Amino acid sequence: MEPENRRLRVGVLFGGRSFEHEVALQSAKNIIRRLDRNKYEITLIGIDKQGRWQLCDPERYLINADDTKNVVLNKGFEQVALIGQDQTGSLISLTQSASHPVDVVFPVLHGIYGEDGTMQGLLKLAGIPFVGASVIGSSVGMDKDVSKRLLRDAGVPVAKFLTIHRHEMSRYPFKRCVEELGLPLFVKPANAGSSVGVMKIKSQEEWDGALENAFQYDRKILVEECIVGRELECALIGNEHPIISLPGEVIHRHEFYNYEAKYIDGEGTYVEIPAKIDAETLSKVQMACIKAYQVLCCEGMGRVDGFLTASGDFIVSEINTIPGFTDMSPFPHLWEASGVPYTQLLDRLIGYAIDRFKKEQQLKTHYQLCQDPACSLK
Repeated sequence: MEPENRRLRVGVLFGGRSFEHEVALQSAKNIIRRLDRNKYEITLIGIDKQGRWQLCDPERYLINADDTKNVVLNKGFEQVALIGQDQTGSLISLTQSASHPVDVVFPVLHGIYGEDGTMQGLLKLAGIPFVGASVIGSSVGMDKDVSKRLLRDAGVPVAKFLTIHRHEMSRYPFKRCVEELGLPLFVKPANAGSSVGVMKIKSQEEWDGALENAFQYDRKILVEECIVGRELECALIGNEHPIISLPGEVIHRHEFYNYEAKYIDGEGTYVEIPAKIDAETLSKVQMACIKAYQVLCCEGMGRVDGFLTASGDFIVSEINTIPGFTDMSPFPHLWEASGVPYTQLLDRLIGYAIDRFKKEQQLKTHYQLCQDPACSLK
């Protein structure tokens, strides 16, 4: 029988198959470093770019750990698989009979096969609590087409956009898109993060190349109007009753807030926290972000991005259901500026995961036709 005061067993699941693999490694490094060892027994589970799972040595799980361009998941460790066992998650060795139980999983998997509902579905099937949004919130949050339609229908202002599937490219020539959206415009994959595959288009000559570039990453792309305004971000945490941070303003010298600006060019980009806005604007921005978080069924954590226009309108751009935790990522810094230190933030996220799981466990999973207590339908 396990002692009641034992440390909670947290499995940090990081890396993944997406093109944001390296970003996830950097995020995981910071989370692992700041988890309170007095409260948690930590198991590191790395997923390589081929999708293989392995237990990792905390002392040497990364190669080039401080190099944002060349960081690599170290290999050669024990490969494992994830199962559910009596409501307790276990990592089962593929080479030995050893089992490594975990009480809760902290996914640090940016992009596809990690942030899009696929991993959340696996963990839910295995009966393991996990940090962040559940299946539906992760799925719709990842898909920019679906999320924008949901936000628009809920009355949350979003940029005008067109959705193009590869098989219907001919229906959306450059001229039509310009007539509907104006110039410049953005072309982006519907299911991608970190601005990968995104291009800002100013002319016909750039059009075909931008489409082909975006279609490398998804079968569905968005063409979106260019919103001119101040780029603001708010961080949110919580389940039924989310709380929101002070906003930050992205300041950068790049054409737009691209991958390099977010993770590599530390000198040319920073987030001013808190953003210099008046009280009325602050309330408007925060209310829009909370509404977006709830409309998109987000739980646990999220970061909502948008643009504050010269007319005072706040246009929601997107939500990130597993926001970055790298040194340059705004999410933890927004919370530190809002009075929630890094380590306490991680505690709260784990707490939200366990609270949701306990409530889900109280739901019935079978229907008994006979109401007589003596009767039992199995």
